[in-house]
Amino acid sequence: MIRVSLKDGTSREYPKGITMLQVAEDISPKLAKNAVAALYNDVVIDLTRPIYEDGQLELLDFNDPRAAVVYRHSSGHVMAQAVKRLWPDTKLAIGPAIDKGFYYDFDSEHTITPEDFTLIEEEMQQIIESDYPIIRQEMSRDEAIKFFAEKGEDYKEELIHDLPEDAVISLYQQGEFVDLCAGPHIPSTGRLKAYKLMSLAGAYWRGNEKNPMLQRIYATSFPKKNMLEEHLHKIEEAKKRDHRRLGKELGLFIVLDEGPGFPFFLPKGMILRNELESFWREEHQKAGYQEIRTPIILNRELWERSGHWDHYKENMYFTQIDEQDFAVKPMNCPGGMLVYKQGLHSYRELPLRIAEMGLVHRHELSGVLHGLMRVRAFTQDDAHIFMLPEQIVDEIRGVIRLVDRFYKLFGFPYHVELSTRPENSMGDDEAWDIATNALIEALQEAGLDYQVNEGDGAFYGPKIDFHLQDSLDRTWQCGTIQLDFQMPERFDLNYIGEDGEKHRPVMIHRVIYGSIERFIGILTEHFAGAFPTWLAPVQVKLIPITERQLDYAIEVAEDLKASGIRVEVDSRSEKMGYKIREGQLQKIPYLLVVGDKEIEQGAVAVRHRKHGDQGAMPKEEFKQNILQEIRNRSND
Repeated sequence: MIRVSLKDGTSREYPKGITMLQVAEDISPKLAKNAVAALYNDVVIDLTRPIYEDGQLELLDFNDPRAAVVYRHSSGHVMAQAVKRLWPDTKLAIGPAIDKGFYYDFDSEHTITPEDFTLIEEEMQQIIESDYPIIRQEMSRDEAIKFFAEKGEDYKEELIHDLPEDAVISLYQQGEFVDLCAGPHIPSTGRLKAYKLMSLAGAYWRGNEKNPMLQRIYATSFPKKNMLEEHLHKIEEAKKRDHRRLGKELGLFIVLDEGPGFPFFLPKGMILRNELESFWREEHQKAGYQEIRTPIILNRELWERSGHWDHYKENMYFTQIDEQDFAVKPMNCPGGMLVYKQGLHSYRELPLRIAEMGLVHRHELSGVLHGLMRVRAFTQDDAHIFMLPEQIVDEIRGVIRLVDRFYKLFGFPYHVELSTRPENSMGDDEAWDIATNALIEALQEAGLDYQVNEGDGAFYGPKIDFHLQDSLDRTWQCGTIQLDFQMPERFDLNYIGEDGEKHRPVMIHRVIYGSIERFIGILTEHFAGAFPTWLAPVQVKLIPITERQLDYAIEVAEDLKASGIRVEVDSRSEKMGYKIREGQLQKIPYLLVVGDKEIEQGAVAVRHRKHGDQGAMPKEEFKQNILQEIRNRSND
């Protein structure tokens, strides 16, 4: 017998070889019905997996992100089975779950089009109605290679060859369909309920442009129809909020063929950008940061010293000056190192907080470029904190407080992830352990829940990532805190300690916006272009009813401008209703209508973007109200 401990603190005894599904059915048939996967001894496994040892069990339903991954990965297998049935010569590549959906890559002589989606979905429904058990089996390396070779599945063969020698090779079968997969999966195909194929894309095998181009089908799935409908509604809403369309309509930015991945900011976009940067500078000055500016181009020796030449070369741009190799900076860090080295520092000076709005360039493939979200040139709000080892936790907590201040201002909830040492890393185990434990301690002291991403840290140190959530419940990774013991060593950074001897400082890399460009894209979609008054490129538009009120409108506008309020006057010979609609389409926070009555009273008729008509108000009262709103940086 084995003992299974449950989440509520109780435990039950079962015979060895029982499955998690059988345990769930013993507890509650409803629980078994809703369960997608099981967490047993902290490992996510199939519900149908037999167990032979004591353990702690948690049954996971779709609401758990780990279970949603299992559900959608299983959906990918059903889609792949349908494609293979329709076009049997198709070769399978990979089909992972992704945020809010899944995809599968195919190598097929048949060119899949959106017109095929209905056909594929109908075949998927047949597979679901057949309710095939999804069965896991293990094979030796040689058996698995032979199995897929006989099926002509070249990509699966390659994947097996690249697995570690001691890797467990597992396959999952449903009906006639068998796929190489680590799992886990749902118990049977009949558990899938609501699904939809979304789009097509080309994708190089393993992301390498030298490899074959595959056909990728994106799709999504949910356990309930209404959940799918809600998701599709959000997608439609996201299309309306697309920052690329709004950026053009609102005159914020453009991306031209003359500079793919290199955005042009227009006058109104620069106002938005400058406001974000002004707030950044204000808050960083309060937090004890000093601002610097470092060159865009620096020589090869610097990038070799930093490790970027060996670890990041494929993402960099290069040039030659005076027959020497130079690189356009992909990161601001090495320049920050050089700034620190320009003086002799005492322990009394530390922590030293140095911040930079630094323009960086990174090579991105043309296929991944996307408005402001994925570009080749962007500005990072970098900061580097040089400190004593005993200051690490306090400084990380200080950065966490600053991040919290920024994100709450814009109304962004967020969650935190801790990423640990990757395979491609520098430094010894001891330094990495110290760094990782320091991040964990800071998170715990700050009272923040966090998720661990094993092996996803930077090559020079572990990191904390902040994922903000927008108005459509999408998440964006923006802020990051990276603890680094390696760069100070590589650049021979020192401070004079209390003992009069040289010591090595510890360093933090951190950003809050992440990329100014990307953050503007996120804000544009989050607010649907209706920016808070303090950020809005045009805060007030004056609309005279007739030409007779134009002089008064100009007078009011000039008074508001003198107080620093951004104002336009619509002097066109158009009907008032048309001008109001135009102002609404431009998402201007306040429209001020002036007629003869307003002139007589020294007033303005206020129309708020969100709250509608506010009635007539003395012009001075309106001015003081909006100035207060701007000072408070209200999100209303």
